[in-house]
Amino acid sequence: MLGAVIDTESKLAAVLPQLRAAKWVALDTEADSLHAYPEKLCLMQISVEGLDALLDTLAPMPFDAVLKILHDHEVILHGSDYDLRLLRKTFDFVPRHIFDTMLAARLLGRKQVGLVNLVSHYLGVTLEKGPQKADWGRRPLTPRMAAYARNDTHYLKPLSELLRAELKAKGRLDWHRESCAAYIRDSAVIASPDPDRDWRVKGSHLLDPRGLAVLKEIWHWREEEAIAANRPPFFVLMPDTMVALSRAATDSRAVDPLIPRRFSPRRRQGLQGAIQRGLASAHKPAVLRPQHKRLTEAQARRCRELERRRDRRAAELGIEASIIASRSLLLELARQADHAPQDLLMRWQRQLILEH
Repeated sequence: MLGAVIDTESKLAAVLPQLRAAKWVALDTEADSLHAYPEKLCLMQISVEGLDALLDTLAPMPFDAVLKILHDHEVILHGSDYDLRLLRKTFDFVPRHIFDTMLAARLLGRKQVGLVNLVSHYLGVTLEKGPQKADWGRRPLTPRMAAYARNDTHYLKPLSELLRAELKAKGRLDWHRESCAAYIRDSAVIASPDPDRDWRVKGSHLLDPRGLAVLKEIWHWREEEAIAANRPPFFVLMPDTMVALSRAATDSRAVDPLIPRRFSPRRRQGLQGAIQRGLASAHKPAVLRPQHKRLTEAQARRCRELERRRDRRAAELGIEASIIASRSLLLELARQADHAPQDLLMRWQRQLILEH
């Protein structure tokens, strides 16, 4: 059954019995990060046996029953990281168990791990790549958008079964289970705002403390404008322009030629006011220098040995070396040597690169 968009309590109530009775649940989400600010969860796609449901998360409906169903099942997702964080932020929801098809494909050594590629390879079905920059906050959804959204979950169950069987045959199913559990733990943690770093856009390291004070004021002005306009901040002002304005202001150069011509008089005046506040600010933020600690000779040798061991195991297994351990993780292991905390690596990673 191809479900229409569920956007009322009565429509939701009609499908809840089928969702509750399901033996499995596939899930995907869509947000409006390219078209609104702050971003919102706009759509939840849920597939169970015989039903592809599109839940309008912008509609005034209670979703507690749906979240309980998701909590009671292993949830099948593709590239789960963003979906999990969006669900945590929107509903304070964290699942108990997931099966990530993209992760499974990476652990099997697949080079192309996009859903379109995997569905084509394993199921012989050609999917449209879909409207990559669609505005998922628009209503009603176009037929093309609705079809694309349904396809995101419709094939996840059969795909997951084939991937699960292949993982089991290769002895990597436990790797996948442990990695999925780590994804769940990571998604449950919401980073706290850092008032000394959040405004430091790309290129801010080029500025002196006075320029950073200007940049900080411009950033706060841009945030207010983005929220008021319900548009992503980069639509208001690009980071490179923010840095250029800050440098010009502190060099006593004219800033007007750098202000986008499309700016209204009100927005232009607001930006100029932010620049003046930055110049007049008594607080001059410090220039942050990278905290890269040089490895000792012994640590460097250990890092090279860990990297060789990781790369050798990756070649033997036919998987990307980075999925076993990233470069930054190897550096941390080398620095901490035998005192590295047990949770720094998952068990399967320790077995591959630490245990002989």
